[in-house]
Amino acid sequence: MWSTIIVNNLTIKYGDFAAVKELSFYVRKGDIFGFLGPNGSGKTTLIKALCGLITPHSGKATIFELDVRKDSDKIKERIGYMSQKFSLYDDLTAMENLNFYARVYGLEGNYLKQRKEQVIALLELKNYLGIYTKRLSGGWKQRLALGCAILHEPEVVFLDEPTAGIDPVARRSIWNLLAKLSGQGITFFVTTHYMDEAERCTRVAYIYLSKLIAFGTPSELKILPDICPPGTVRLQVIAESPTAAYELISSLPYIMEYTIFGQAIHVLMDIAFPQEKLLTDLVDARMGQIIVNPLAPSLEDVFVTLTNKLANT
Repeated sequence: MWSTIIVNNLTIKYGDFAAVKELSFYVRKGDIFGFLGPNGSGKTTLIKALCGLITPHSGKATIFELDVRKDSDKIKERIGYMSQKFSLYDDLTAMENLNFYARVYGLEGNYLKQRKEQVIALLELKNYLGIYTKRLSGGWKQRLALGCAILHEPEVVFLDEPTAGIDPVARRSIWNLLAKLSGQGITFFVTTHYMDEAERCTRVAYIYLSKLIAFGTPSELKILPDICPPGTVRLQVIAESPTAAYELISSLPYIMEYTIFGQAIHVLMDIAFPQEKLLTDLVDARMGQIIVNPLAPSLEDVFVTLTNKLANT
């Protein structure tokens, strides 16, 4: 499938500081591409470069085979951008915001009317059009912002943490919209800190300390050799008192990695020891009822493992 975005050895600097270093990846048409990493790792910087807002120091990036350095004006006509900070006008109504952005994009006449009607119907904004934006809930504000970003029918839409600070129901609703739109051929480039959202992406990249450390489909990343090294097994421990069990597990010499997930603890265990030993040690410590099951790694396991590996090298 044809790649809409191609990034090749891209470096972006602010003075002597490299905000991103030699990034290389691609995004295919219709992808929901997840770009992940800790705060300050370079996610927003890269989006700004791809949108033509800042100039890379070295390397190359293209969108629609157009160079982000030389052809930024042509690229801007074909992309949408929803920034990390809420970008609409609080003192305008939802409809006034839609009208404002439609004019910014140069929409007019019957096409303007048609696109507004389509976006309003798609995002179910009809009952909110006369409400001042500052009075909308976080979820409806984000729906409106998404609507403004896609009014001009962009082929690629950049969404910088589009669901930050909104409730789980609103988050799921927005992701369902993204899935629907990607099915229509729109490509989404999304930054997020939520691992459940990363699982919804068709392909993901993970940046840490300005460098790309993982790229692929969620399924591909979960079988990387670093995630389940030879001689290890991943297990899930469910305990009546997970915090107490976590404390004990952290001291066991055959446990190589451990992370708490609500009532469960995910562990990476040396298979030189029988799995029954972990159960026995927890029971002997009077941890109450214990359940130990095999566990397939999650994307959170992937990113925690890779981050810890780099932090310890």
